[in-house]
Amino acid sequence: MTIRKAVLGKKITGHNLILRDAQISDAEFILSLRLDPNKNKYLHTVDDDVQAQRDYLAAYEKQYETIYFIIEDRQTGAPVGTVRIYDVQDKSFSWGSWILTDNAPSKAAIESALIIYQFALEHLGLQAAHFEVRLENERVIAFHTRFGATETQRDTIDAFFTIDEISIRNALIKCARFLPDGILIKDL
Repeated sequence: MTIRKAVLGKKITGHNLILRDAQISDAEFILSLRLDPNKNKYLHTVDDDVQAQRDYLAAYEKQYETIYFIIEDRQTGAPVGTVRIYDVQDKSFSWGSWILTDNAPSKAAIESALIIYQFALEHLGLQAAHFEVRLENERVIAFHTRFGATETQRDTIDAFFTIDEISIRNALIKCARFLPDGILIKDL
């Protein structure tokens, strides 16, 4: 499925956040998040190599099965995080690489999750999500559980979750105050 075409040259605007397609010029920012020891405890490790990050983003520009978003503060335009949509299987998608800076707007985690879910359902035609969370990442496990995700299995490292369309839509309704006008997709 060619999901990335849905965001090429566009930005997704929420209440306090904007999500836009990652570019090669974002390599330093992404690497700084991924190397931050307070942020990367539950992520796959990466090398401290900005050229490798640029190469990854260059390869990303040529494929359409993943969307790698830079999350920006709507007021300042400053980058405040990352999140990806990937691994589309039938009508389900995975999302991750979800990292926010310490200066991200208040409630950025909730809003960015809502944006991802609303965009996936209403603009990509997807109906569910599947993802894994490191077992030690108890806060994120609790976050997803509150949204209605169900743990389907676990191994020694990760808990695996799914969330269906009804649960996603219920979360969008329950948390509507964090995204009161929904999302707007427009050209950059």
